[in-house]
Amino acid sequence: MKGGLSIRPIHHQNEERIEAHIFIAFMAYCLQVTLKQLLKQRAPGLTPRVVLGKLAAMLLLDWISPTTDTRELIFTRYTEPEPDQQLLLAQLDCGLPEQARPRISAKSTAAV
Repeated sequence: MKGGLSIRPIHHQNEERIEAHIFIAFMAYCLQVTLKQLLKQRAPGLTPRVVLGKLAAMLLLDWISPTTDTRELIFTRYTEPEPDQQLLLAQLDCGLPEQARPRISAKSTAAV
């Protein structure tokens, strides 16, 4: 099961971490099987690996802009999908969420 997901062996010492690792690996497997079935219906010939590879080029970025006072505006934005990514999203009947509203936070004052 781990081979298809490209998950490397991880050796945990704590029982809670072992259970969490198994749970996350199982959820990843479930999502992969679900994506495979969806692709079989809507985009035959594509594999989950190909789809995830194409969509991996999309990024989620935080652009931070200082204000005149001690605060910062944080703009969280995803990159605009390329035409092939837009086509893939359309084939899967998936849309991207609206861009998030800007957040205001106190400027970080990390000690140097």
